[in-house]
This record gives sequence, C-alpha cells and structure tokens, in this order.
Amino acid sequence: MEKDELKEIYLAGGCFWGTEHYFKQIDGVVDTEVGYANGRTENPTYKEVCTDKTGFAETVHVMYDPAKVSLKFLLEMYFKAIDPTSVNRQGHDTGTQYRTGVYYTDKDDEAVINEAFADEQKHINGKIAVENLPLRNFYKAEDYHQNYLDKNPNGYCHLPQSLFEFARKARDNRAKTQ
Repeated sequence: MEKDELKEIYLAGGCFWGTEHYFKQIDGVVDTEVGYANGRTENPTYKEVCTDKTGFAETVHVMYDPAKVSLKFLLEMYFKAIDPTSVNRQGHDTGTQYRTGVYYTDKDDEAVINEAFADEQKHINGKIAVENLPLRNFYKAEDYHQNYLDKNPNGYCHLPQSLFEFARKARDNRAKTQ
C-alpha cells in the first residue's frame, strides 16, 4: 500500500493512550500517532498541554486504507468509544486537553463527518459536544506517549478492555463498495 493511497483523520477522544490503542485494533487502520491538535502555541510539551493554557486536545492521527475501512465506519467506531455529550472530560480525565473532536484535512470528508454527527445525534439525549473542525495544527507527542499501552500493557486507560476486543472484531464490510 502506497502512502498516497491512504487517507487520514485526526480524532480526539480523551486520553490519547487508550484512543490510539482502540483505533489500532480496527482492520484497515494502517498507522497511528498521538499528538496535540488545534491549539494556540507551537511545539507544545505534554506538561504545557496539561496546564489548560495551550488550547490543544490530545489527538490521534489515524492513517487508514479506504479499500478496507471507510471514514463513516471509523466515525461510528469513534462514537462507541466516547461520551459525545461530555465537555472537556472523558472517563476520569478532565481538562480542555481531554475534549473530543474530529479534525479533518480533506474538505471532501466534511460531508461524511457531518452525516456521522447527525446520525449520532439521533441516538443520544443531549447535544453533541464533539468538535467538528478542519485541522489547524498537529504536533507529535513525546516518544513515550506513542503506542503507550503496547509498551505498558497494564498502564492507565479510561477505556474498558472489552472495547479493544470489540474493535479487533469489528469489520467494515461496506468499505469496498463505497
């Protein structure tokens, strides 16, 4: 698979350790990288992001093969892993860096994203608090954050283990037809 045949999306789902591990389980996800998205400074550190003063969200850059998995399916899976009505909080983690968001680089993805948000809104009580914005900036997080749960299998995670198993078994049977 050539890199130019892949697509990308940036997903903020609370602590990026679990969010990255979750998306890595999905068939068709080729690569992930954790970092900081849509903030106000340059080259932030984790310590700076945790101050709530930089405006960054902990985010996972997801590279995927659109022949195996569609953006629509990835967004369906995303909404299964977050509380879409929570503001600046997922699980026990609180602060602006734990807000949820879908950040895109391809304007053509906007319609699919808007449709996924509308579909999710039909199934929840309350208003969706997930950001839906173009990606303004993204800075790779420090190396120790990359693949954190692979390196630390018993490390902290706001997501239940059962969700990882669910993601491993999930298949997008529609991807080849879209």
